[in-house]
Amino acid sequence: MMRKLYLRIYLAVLASIALSVILTGIAAAIFAGENRFRPRDEFFAAAVAVMLPPVSAPAAEQQRALERWQQLSGYDLVLLDRQGVIIARAGDDFSPRMRETRWRAPFNQQQVALDDGRTLYARPGGGPPKGWRGLGLLGVLALVGLAVAISAWPVVRRLTRDLEKLERGVAAFGSGNLAARVDVRGKDEVARLAATFNDTAARIETLMRVNRSLLANASHELRSPLARLRMAVETLGPDVAPATREEIARNVRELDELIDEILLASRFEAGAAGTMRPEGLDLRALAAEECARLGFEFHSGEGAQTPFNGDPRLIRRLMRNLLENARRYGGGKAEALLYASHDRMRFDVGDRGPGVPEAERERIFEPFYRPAGASEASGGVGLGLALVRQIARSHGGEAQCLARDGGGACFRAEFPLHGMPGGSASGAA
Repeated sequence: MMRKLYLRIYLAVLASIALSVILTGIAAAIFAGENRFRPRDEFFAAAVAVMLPPVSAPAAEQQRALERWQQLSGYDLVLLDRQGVIIARAGDDFSPRMRETRWRAPFNQQQVALDDGRTLYARPGGGPPKGWRGLGLLGVLALVGLAVAISAWPVVRRLTRDLEKLERGVAAFGSGNLAARVDVRGKDEVARLAATFNDTAARIETLMRVNRSLLANASHELRSPLARLRMAVETLGPDVAPATREEIARNVRELDELIDEILLASRFEAGAAGTMRPEGLDLRALAAEECARLGFEFHSGEGAQTPFNGDPRLIRRLMRNLLENARRYGGGKAEALLYASHDRMRFDVGDRGPGVPEAERERIFEPFYRPAGASEASGGVGLGLALVRQIARSHGGEAQCLARDGGGACFRAEFPLHGMPGGSASGAA
């Protein structure tokens, strides 16, 4: 049978209230019943008037009379004069007070005012009760609160623990781990929510897997007609204008690059980053080669020769995409810098183009996003920078877009100083 969450909470509250009532009733019975001053005031005052000597009697005589009365009555006694000065006391010592205070009501003292101006204070003999009852009403209330807290803790902690597990599962799923699931325990609403999350996550994982498979297969199948189209362009007769021939060839190259990037992106989505095999790379040689291919300046700074472990094909693609991006949108002029800073290896590509507005510096790393004002004639479909970030993160690093002093933009890819674990300590791609 389903155990409703609200019912569990309600029963826990009822149990806590019942426990509080029981303990409070016990405390009231102990302190209000056992320690209540029993003799009637009139009888007690008359007896004291008969037993005590007059106010003019010596203090020693009044002390002896008070001691005799203490032995007969069993009460602790204190006798004060008209000015409130203690004349005599008998029994256990206690501090007389004029009226009950808020917190000491259970141990009330009896006050008897005599006709001659003296005042007698009395309390049950032996002082406050011994043991735990001596804590007073405040102590009992504290024990009641502790009992309520202890009785409510197991239920509350069970609920919050289940919610914490669900939160961790949702966070893991949101971070990209589509296989993340939550353990389902119990039959309350939290358990039902966890089961619903697991079902939803499984459906989303299936849809994503089918989508990636479809994209990868479609991209792969495009290879054949693209190859035939390239061969057809190469066999065009001399009647075709050179400009037309070049335009067709450029479109074919862009299609080829797009298919490459879609296939690579689909492999990342499918978790291929976990199967990478790092090798010892010479990042400076790789960067110099890619910059020379596009005719860009390359500079190396301190630490550029540090041995680096990484996937050579992916690192080369990262550098190429950054340089191609600068060629398309940076006015055709760019310079690259490879250097080490603290415990990070950085590859910066700076250009003197229009720059990237601050609001778009994160969005340009989203797949298929084009910055405002970008045209299709410049080439690219918006996957290049997305792949740069994916490759950087797969190596434990990050990619970001920064403003460049003097105008333009600076795209930076940074990695841990020595790259990924594994690989050899030296080598070049």
